[in-house]
Amino acid sequence: MQPHHLELLAPARNLDIGIEAINHGADAVYIGGPSFGARSTADNSVQDIAKLVQHAHRFHSRIFVTLNTILRDDELEGARKLAWQLYDAGVDALIIQDMGLLEIDMPPIQLHASTQTDIRTPEKAKFLQDAGLSQIVLARELTLPQIAAIRDAVDTDRTVIEFFVHGALCVAYSGQCFISHAHTGRSANRGDCSQACRLPYEVKDAQGRIVAHDKHVLSMKDNNQSENLRALVDAGVRSFKIEGRYKDMAYVKNITAHYRKLFDEVLSERPELAAASHGRTTFSFEPDPNQNFNREFTDYFVQGRKEDIGAFDTPKNPGQPIGWVSKVTAEHIEITTDDPATELHNGDGLCYYDLQKELIGLQINRAEPAKAKGVWRLFPKDPMDGFKDLRQGVQVNRNRDMRWVRTLDKKSAERRMGVWIQLTENKKGLQLTLTDEAGHSGSAALAIGWQAPKDPAQAEEKLKAALGKLGDTVFEPLDVQLVLPRPWFVPPSQLNQLRRDAVAALETARAQGLHRLPRAVPAEPPAPYPEDTLTYLANVFNQKARDFYAKHGVKVIAAAYEAQEELGEVSLMITKHCVRFSLSLCPKQAKGVTGVQGTVKAEPMQLINGKEKLTLRFDCKPCEMHVVGKIKKSVLNAVPESPVQFYKTRPVVGMH
Repeated sequence: MQPHHLELLAPARNLDIGIEAINHGADAVYIGGPSFGARSTADNSVQDIAKLVQHAHRFHSRIFVTLNTILRDDELEGARKLAWQLYDAGVDALIIQDMGLLEIDMPPIQLHASTQTDIRTPEKAKFLQDAGLSQIVLARELTLPQIAAIRDAVDTDRTVIEFFVHGALCVAYSGQCFISHAHTGRSANRGDCSQACRLPYEVKDAQGRIVAHDKHVLSMKDNNQSENLRALVDAGVRSFKIEGRYKDMAYVKNITAHYRKLFDEVLSERPELAAASHGRTTFSFEPDPNQNFNREFTDYFVQGRKEDIGAFDTPKNPGQPIGWVSKVTAEHIEITTDDPATELHNGDGLCYYDLQKELIGLQINRAEPAKAKGVWRLFPKDPMDGFKDLRQGVQVNRNRDMRWVRTLDKKSAERRMGVWIQLTENKKGLQLTLTDEAGHSGSAALAIGWQAPKDPAQAEEKLKAALGKLGDTVFEPLDVQLVLPRPWFVPPSQLNQLRRDAVAALETARAQGLHRLPRAVPAEPPAPYPEDTLTYLANVFNQKARDFYAKHGVKVIAAAYEAQEELGEVSLMITKHCVRFSLSLCPKQAKGVTGVQGTVKAEPMQLINGKEKLTLRFDCKPCEMHVVGKIKKSVLNAVPESPVQFYKTRPVVGMH
């Protein structure tokens, strides 16, 4: 990708969603393959990925496949074979976490650093660049100045900076969460997270006092950088990533369309920038991120630390306020809408908070407008006596609009590339040339003798209209020129075939003009890793990964947490989110407050969920929180998948 290109990178759970991501304006799509993709239920066959590649490449969009779990030694050969299959299928890049892949016979395919590689510093970013990674996705927790510092540290002519702009937020630094494995044996670094961060917890301070009860204090709101796109561009981001390989079709359509429109605005303002792929997309709907599942939105740390980044009341979708309950009967409720123009529909999903601040869902079976404007009589799908604390005056939100759902169930976008069409006369007959906006041309000839039209005055317009009929292609006419010394009549069947042949020639020219992304050559001699000691936090799970880090100067290498060598209490999560700060119990917040300053200390806290107990420790210098615990006996007693056997200390040459 060129340094002036902006790439909108969309997720796909499967082939159909990937195709619609492209149709809705994605410059690139990332998708899981049949294995090793860090999403245990979002696998796709190589054959389906090849079909997606074929569709994407028509627009010069790219397909990246996730190969981003940490791998056991016995999985490396399977990963290697899969990498070659994906390369042969035309995949443009692989997204990886395990550095062991750099030590085996991989195809000459471009490699991108997964979010799981935890890139927070200029030193780490530059190292990965020098190790042969061409695109690096930065930690979601970074601020604009931190992103800019990484941009200044790398060579932006050969390294693309990628950043998440939308979707669910993991509370831990990516790759630095082990709580799922510790409690269930399901590893987040191997694509099987149990999402302990979405559970409710009781929070106790060092004196045992309850400071929060039944709150989802590790659950973040959803990421939304819509207002920060220009600032992110200025900070050096060139690939803008939408989270969501588990998300449904409607989400991918809507969010991709939303950011496509925003980026088209940016590109119209910044002529020195360009989209990373070709074509213009039109939509049959107005994109709206609020319509999809979300936990409300935050721009996280991009503009600095903020208090209101957590979805502490519920990890569910609270929806948008639409009105309040004005009447409750044994069979139905009546709602008065805030906006009298609001319409409710059969199948809509509503919700409200009960007296304990738990979100209660209510699906409408039948919606009827009452006589009074803005009042609706709603008959729920479930019995009325099951709706706790549903009473007059309760605010009601809508988190599923069936009219919106039906809109996105249909064809909702069209992506086309503009072409200039020119028809010329030659000695053998006619030649039709199509030239796209990127400069690719395709021509076709028709051997035909000249025939005079019956109506010369209308002949030119008829020819232009027929040549401009590109409705069943991915092209649209920008202009049709007839460079003819005399009026022509061409039988419609022959003219249509000439147009189809020219379109096919242009498609061929475009395919030939799309080149493989180059594989970066690692620096020689090998660049030193920024540290000479690696703990379990480095996720080294196989001998080849160990060899990689040893080659780059690391002297002490511990095995990944999944090797189950860390039996005591360790950090199971490291987060930029701070529970103390969110609960207004941070010593920094107390500075300058009379009667409070000096009384608030960064003492440990305790998280409790049933029998589960975790300790919160606060590292105030980097402003980070550690969720501390240890691996469960039930996990240890389970038969490990495969032990990791290598020295923690690099052996001295000649040692036996």
